[in-house]
Amino acid sequence: MLKENVRIDKWLWAARFFKTRSLALDAIESGRVKVGGERVKPARIVHLGDKLSIDNGSDKWDVLVLGISDVRQGAPIARLLYEESEESIARRASEHERRKLFQDPGADYKGRPTKRDRRLRGDIFNE
Repeated sequence: MLKENVRIDKWLWAARFFKTRSLALDAIESGRVKVGGERVKPARIVHLGDKLSIDNGSDKWDVLVLGISDVRQGAPIARLLYEESEESIARRASEHERRKLFQDPGADYKGRPTKRDRRLRGDIFNE
């Protein structure tokens, strides 16, 4: 169902940037979604050609609105609603590579450390 007057929170949900409309609403209210560089309210109507800056917590997107929809559909169809800028694609790719190379310090531990594990790391001082 295509409409001409769609709220930005509903469009973000339909374009699959957020899993739920309430997550999209929270992001808009906290200022993580901007239209033309300015904060907006959740009831703002999305127009063709709007430039959106979206931070969904894990990624940051800069997109141009190409289509309007208030229905959440599959990812290939939702991808037709916007076009991501080249800078945004490069930034997300470098961030993905950085995350892949960064080793989480707690990745070696399986569950809660034992007293022996803490002793080996030096967490427990010899008395």
